[in-house]
Amino acid sequence: MAKLINILKKIREKRHTVQGSFALLTNLHIPNFFKGTIYTGKLKSACVPGLNCYSCPGAALSCPIGSFQAVVGSSKFNFAYYVTGLMLLFGTLFGRFICGFLCPFGFFQDLIHKIPSKKFSTRRFAFLKYLKYLILLLVVWLFGVFLTDELGFASPYFCQYICPQGILEGGIPLSLASKSIRAALGNLFLLKSGILALVIVLSIFFYRPFCKYICPLGAFYALTNKFSFYQYHVNDNCVSCGKCKRVCKMDVDMSKNQRALECIRCGDCIKVCPTSAISTSFKNNIVKNNNFEEGARYE
Repeated sequence: MAKLINILKKIREKRHTVQGSFALLTNLHIPNFFKGTIYTGKLKSACVPGLNCYSCPGAALSCPIGSFQAVVGSSKFNFAYYVTGLMLLFGTLFGRFICGFLCPFGFFQDLIHKIPSKKFSTRRFAFLKYLKYLILLLVVWLFGVFLTDELGFASPYFCQYICPQGILEGGIPLSLASKSIRAALGNLFLLKSGILALVIVLSIFFYRPFCKYICPLGAFYALTNKFSFYQYHVNDNCVSCGKCKRVCKMDVDMSKNQRALECIRCGDCIKVCPTSAISTSFKNNIVKNNNFEEGARYE
């Protein structure tokens, strides 16, 4: 187990490299960007952990949110057990570590946020974080169950009308490569492009606005932060200096809540802690009297 923790530590130290590498790994079909085609092979029946559009020309696997909606929106099913099981597996193992390291759209927002500008805190907008849970429940699931046509089918409402990743990875590349697709573009393309533009502008000044307030996949993984195997801990070395709270772009106070729903396990708090009070383990540590087990599970 100690070896796994050391591997995760090295991954954390090379976070942006890992993000970029995983984004490339999940979009291996680079020639399709020039052809204006989409890979539809057998691998598309499986899902990547993060938000990566099915319609991206390079996508090797499916997006879990898109797959969930495709199943729920059919005439035979009201719930996607297979896809939900995969997301539960990912979440149980890593929680929102996936958001911090394995999500291409999270990586995209991180890059945009590096554009030189004045940066603003999002603490005053904390109440908006509940919006993504409503989107997960209503738009992703219940709309697909109840807002159906006469044949019992439903549109993938989130993917079709909201998700900016779809227009970034799918709509724009496909339209650039195909004249026929460009000719068919209409108001929906303009709507999705407007949402993407808004997310890009906001991401320059605020850290990951889509992840904080809109992303239903982030909402799902946030719920698994409470019981995932990969966890953060704060020991008695903590002097309550507040540095971990100030450095956290996701507005988490690690000294008070190590299982916070918004924590994406980026590791910035570990880097700034002056007493090395913050550690990680890969074992679910719900133990009696809140005492942590000693041993190799700590860094």
